[in-house]
Amino acid sequence: MVINGRTDLASEARVLRSEPAGELPGVTARQETLEGLPVTAVEILDERGARALGKPAGRYYTLELPAHFVRGGEEFPRAAAALAALIRRGLEPERPERVLIAALGNPDITPDALGSLAAGEILVTRHLKSRSPREFRGFASTALCRTGVLGTTGVESAAQIRVLCRELRPDCVIAVDALAGADFSRLCRSVQICDAGIAPGSGVGNDREALDRAALGVPVVAIGVPTVIDAALLSPDPALKSLFVTPRSIDSDVRTAARLIAYGLNTALHPGLSLADIDMLVG
Repeated sequence: MVINGRTDLASEARVLRSEPAGELPGVTARQETLEGLPVTAVEILDERGARALGKPAGRYYTLELPAHFVRGGEEFPRAAAALAALIRRGLEPERPERVLIAALGNPDITPDALGSLAAGEILVTRHLKSRSPREFRGFASTALCRTGVLGTTGVESAAQIRVLCRELRPDCVIAVDALAGADFSRLCRSVQICDAGIAPGSGVGNDREALDRAALGVPVVAIGVPTVIDAALLSPDPALKSLFVTPRSIDSDVRTAARLIAYGLNTALHPGLSLADIDMLVG
């Protein structure tokens, strides 16, 4: 049976759209464990799978986070290590020299502020490497842009990033954005990493131009955390069709998730750094 609830998570879309007879054509899935944390790996192999899940072909990893993963807590190091390992899987090349990180979303709307909040703790090194290449030889060259949203900038995120790609010539782009989920228990408690890019706003029915290899000319890794759920998945009441629900604790939850993403990215791109080093550099 096909359920028409919106979700950006490939692992959830596979469950929602699976037929009783078996697996979906063009889609494979497996379970694994990283740093003691569950990971669901879904690969969309071809156009059949893309149609079935409503997502482009590629590899999608959903990392289930521990109950408490605030920085300074016992669970944070393994959550950051698992996230960094999955980010490295998506990178092409495996050790990119030049990376453009795009923080998507609206910083003025808390459930959509994930990218902007993560940006505040992402290490930006491009200017440092260009001035002092020997001193920063162990770092990747990272640049960061906060795109905002079309309603406040008048410019599509994809257009901004495309211009920067022409200027900076990165090896890859990493996009960070809030997602929509289908399971309330996963809100701010899971992270999806995929190598297929992202269509900003797609989870809430506000599709913008996609950020992917075809649009930007370089590989695109997308990292996101579900922060809202379509209310239609919680009740058949037609009055809820245009509503989205978010946790009461969204203010603290989205900040905690954003920090984890930033540390996971910093660890993946600058593998010589410890968490303590990152604390010092972003503090």
